[in-house]
Amino acid sequence: MKRILIVEDEKSISESLKLNLELEGFEVTIIDHGKVALDIATELSAFDLVVLDVMLPEVSGFDICRTYRQHSEIPILFLSAKGATTDRIAGLKIGANDYLPKPFDLEEFLLRCKILLNTTKKETKLSSIEIGDCLVNFDSYEVENKRISQLFELSKREIELLQLFVENNGKALSRDEILSTLWKNDHFPTGRTIDNYILNFRKIFEPNSKDLRYFHSIRGIGYKFTL
Repeated sequence: MKRILIVEDEKSISESLKLNLELEGFEVTIIDHGKVALDIATELSAFDLVVLDVMLPEVSGFDICRTYRQHSEIPILFLSAKGATTDRIAGLKIGANDYLPKPFDLEEFLLRCKILLNTTKKETKLSSIEIGDCLVNFDSYEVENKRISQLFELSKREIELLQLFVENNGKALSRDEILSTLWKNDHFPTGRTIDNYILNFRKIFEPNSKDLRYFHSIRGIGYKFTL
């Protein structure tokens, strides 16, 4: 499930957007104060899109956007009562992906959100990545564990699952999310299948099974990968 952060101090607007985004299947978090939004700049990996008001208490949306861009390339959609061309250009210049003046049509807002979310998924996939002492080659389906000088071969499904975790670094993924993403319309295995994959990943990547660093169990939900 995609996660959207709304930074908006007008409760009537934020609640309306939250309701309609949730009806579209998104998970929504609301922050109504500029300083609070600024304080979570290092936690943006928990979200897929930021909807950001320009005029906020204490800290402006422009300042928040500048700070966010120092930490993340997450898509940012500005909402603002300041709809002049100069304001839109200023917002885009500091790193926003889109700018929607108030008042706006709800259907247009939802469409712009979906476009921004879909665009980010078209990024080129990594061909390799280092996870601790391990070098993962996504093209050859191989993992070289330098610590124990051993080469592991992964199945296509294991590579797909590993890519999914890397793309969602820091986010908790439920077993149902994993199954619906990787198996799509195929016959779904049970959640136990995912558990077995994670068990194998831990044997390969975790240097200490009693102190997990990468593949974490989230009780009642599923798993989280942290790099």
